[in-house]
Amino acid sequence: MKVIKCTKYGSPVVLEIVNIEKPKPKDDEILIKNYATTVTVADCRVRGFRVPASFRLSARLILGFKKPKQSILGAEFSGVIEETGKNVTKFKAGDKIFGGTGHDFGTYSEYMCLNENGRIALKSDNLSFEQSAVLSFGGITALHFLKKSGIKPGEKILIYGASGSIGTYAVQLAKYYGAFVTGVCSTVNLEMVKNLGADNVIDYTKTDLADIVEKYDIFFDAVGKSNMAKSIKVIKPYGRYMQTVADPFTEIKARIKLCGTKIKFIGGTYNATVEETNYIGKLAAEGIIKPVIDKQYSFEEIAAAHEYVDTGHKKGNVVVKIC
Repeated sequence: MKVIKCTKYGSPVVLEIVNIEKPKPKDDEILIKNYATTVTVADCRVRGFRVPASFRLSARLILGFKKPKQSILGAEFSGVIEETGKNVTKFKAGDKIFGGTGHDFGTYSEYMCLNENGRIALKSDNLSFEQSAVLSFGGITALHFLKKSGIKPGEKILIYGASGSIGTYAVQLAKYYGAFVTGVCSTVNLEMVKNLGADNVIDYTKTDLADIVEKYDIFFDAVGKSNMAKSIKVIKPYGRYMQTVADPFTEIKARIKLCGTKIKFIGGTYNATVEETNYIGKLAAEGIIKPVIDKQYSFEEIAAAHEYVDTGHKKGNVVVKIC
């Protein structure tokens, strides 16, 4: 079978398609024939070893020194179960599924084995394999942090990076929870963010955060690119400041800046659950949220897909079709 391996840290050219032996499921595993996967910012960050300088040594210990320990990247998938281990009870051969592998990666592969208790859910017939594949990263991340914020109907939320994978879901979910949503994005994405349900949009190329006079209950930085000091100034007393891309250094910096205020910081890493996977699939199946797919690439075009995500200008999600 074909897999895409990251042979060393570097630009997208380090990604190579190679043939390896097709895996056999263990007693508690399922063998999945992958139909689609994605290229996320996290994939590109690991491939290029883009981490803060102060954490590079510890990152190499965790990720690998000269190349990723897990050489097959990719953290989202959709496909069909081809075979099950003898102890598997949750799924059967022929089930159409989707899910995520988190920091374990491994979805850049024609076939893969996962434990039946992993982040796996049945795919809705209302959604294509491509639409289902893009739910696990951005959708669940937005869901997790919004629920953690305790967002309430009528609250005002500003979503910075509203046109990205996490941001497009955050806009829709925040509206679902009854909030008044302001999305921040570039000029070319204003109309898309409006169509996702944002009550108001701000063009960051024309309006600086320092010029915003409105105060918000929640500031949701979905891309980790906002100016922290300026962001905090537009948050109401007792509000919440959220960063989904918060490394330990960023978290420490945020807590120091918030010291002396009543604003709560929410950020850091987390492990998504099976329950969240099922729930985000249910919301998508019912049309409450709609996956946004920017571009689709073939398996052989993986380097081009990574190059596009590296530009930092993707809208929603980028899909890689495996079959």
